Amino acid sequence: MEIKRNDATANRPDGDRVIDGTFVFADIPSFVKQLTEEKAWEKNDRNGITVFKSSNITMVITALQAEAAIRDNIVNGFLTIQIVEGSARISTADGDIDAVKNQVFVFHPKVTHSIVALADSILLLTNYSKEENY
Repeated sequence: MEIKRNDATANRPDGDRVIDGTFVFADIPSFVKQLTEEKAWEKNDRNGITVFKSSNITMVITALQAEAAIRDNIVNGFLTIQIVEGSARISTADGDIDAVKNQVFVFHPKVTHSIVALADSILLLTNYSKEENY
């Protein structure tokens, strides 16, 4: 298996890390600390980091400041949203649900949804798509 790495950038000079390999270890508390200490968190209402990325699965930790919104989002594959810290309102055409720490949402492909942070929040977003099925 080829190991894929995320290269360091000007915004993340220590960002060189494995994002795909035989296994990938993700220390969520360390990533959360990193996200909330970066300049992007100070300048914007959100910050995120990809912790795993293969041809079928992508995992991203997203930090949202209170009232930050991801509106009318549509994902081609299955999507899970896990509330790691804080709380968020998840909205779909079927209604709204306020979610808190340790709750998880699972969406089928192409379900339009919005996420609004009700407090400073950390989300673990996982997208699974098998291209030939969608």
